[in-house]
Amino acid sequence: MDTGTTIRGRGSRLRDAAIALLLALGMAPGLSAQTAAARTIVFFGDSLTAGYGLTDPDAQSYPAQVQRKIEAAHLPWRVVNAGLSGETSAGGLRRVDWVLNQKADIFVLELGANDGLRGTSPSVTEANLQAIIDRVRSRYPEARIVLAGMRMPPNMGPDYAEDFQAIYPALAKRNGITLIPFLLAGVAMMPELNQGDGIHPTASGARIVADGVWKAIQPLLMAVR
Repeated sequence: MDTGTTIRGRGSRLRDAAIALLLALGMAPGLSAQTAAARTIVFFGDSLTAGYGLTDPDAQSYPAQVQRKIEAAHLPWRVVNAGLSGETSAGGLRRVDWVLNQKADIFVLELGANDGLRGTSPSVTEANLQAIIDRVRSRYPEARIVLAGMRMPPNMGPDYAEDFQAIYPALAKRNGITLIPFLLAGVAMMPELNQGDGIHPTASGARIVADGVWKAIQPLLMAVR
């Protein structure tokens, strides 16, 4: 979410972007040949995906926890966490071709929350997300796409919140892709599961998010082996 950009600064953002690229290209230190040969699920999002504020994002972010579930199930998949704190749908559109240098067998798209917090027109966010979906399909026609839905708090206004929430099911239906109705289901508005900013999940909150994501993607992982 956008809070991450303010706190972390340009240096940390560039460092995270470099790490994301190394992961996307399969060049991260310690990546085994077996892992490199596995099918790949790319999580493409903002600070919610990056694991902002967690003590150990590499272990506690929801994509990292999904990786552990994959390993426990002995499935031939590896996770690439291409989350970047502060990312908007427009920023994601500019960045997606770079990330897609790594082949994606499943592409989980988690963007839009920062758009909403900035009051971006839902039609603009929807157009950017559609363009990202189009880029993925153009590059990897066989890739399965999963869209993580987001919602806005009531203080953004009921009409805006309703229009924003409607973006995600509309995109999922139009493109025939898997929808996670609300990424933060069971976590949002729960103080004990969120960090002090009330936005980013704690490690326990991220575990609940991972459970929801796993429920959505497990059938896809099992179908492509």
